[in-house]
Amino acid sequence: MTTLYAMNDHFEPDRQEKVYLHPLPVRIWHWLNALGFLLLILTGFQLRYVDLFSLMSFETAVKLHNWVGFAVIANWFLWFFYYVTSDRVTNYHPDLDAASFFRRYFSQISYYSSGIFTGAERPHKVQPHDKFNAMQKLTYQFVMFITAPVTFFTGLMMWDVKRFEGLIELAGGIRVVNTIHVMMFILFVFFIIIHAYMGVLGKKASSHYKEMFTGYEEPHD
Repeated sequence: MTTLYAMNDHFEPDRQEKVYLHPLPVRIWHWLNALGFLLLILTGFQLRYVDLFSLMSFETAVKLHNWVGFAVIANWFLWFFYYVTSDRVTNYHPDLDAASFFRRYFSQISYYSSGIFTGAERPHKVQPHDKFNAMQKLTYQFVMFITAPVTFFTGLMMWDVKRFEGLIELAGGIRVVNTIHVMMFILFVFFIIIHAYMGVLGKKASSHYKEMFTGYEEPHD
């Protein structure tokens, strides 16, 4: 009987197994980062539009924004250290073959714009060391290596204007630094909205969200 079961398992070509995509450190970082940025957005709105929102006092918003900002910066360094010291760093490696990259990039655009609604096969096969499709990889590289550091640096400059006076002047003045910080803030708001929407595009609307708790991606096909 055991042999029969083994043979049946062997001859099930359509059976697919879950893929372990998100190790525990990545999942912890992800949810801490999500909470941190939501708090930064809320306190940022309170600071900038004090006449329109009354979620908390201005003084509380300043303190919370600063402390959460430091926590998010520390969390970014933990994320960076984890990836550069693990074999998962391949997920962020740049694609040096531009022609291949852009071919896959536009294939992914086609999938998201029409194929996903007609049951087309996903153009990118997700693997633990290659989990991002071309669109995701370019987006995450931009967010994690450009948008986030610029947000951190401009935030630090405004946190202590006197200490960073030289850098502020080099950047063009406090108004320029503030404008750049706000632009990064707007980009993050749009990124979080789109990120939340993309999260419902799994096998089920809850699949991708479930993955960030269990670590496993369910088969799509």
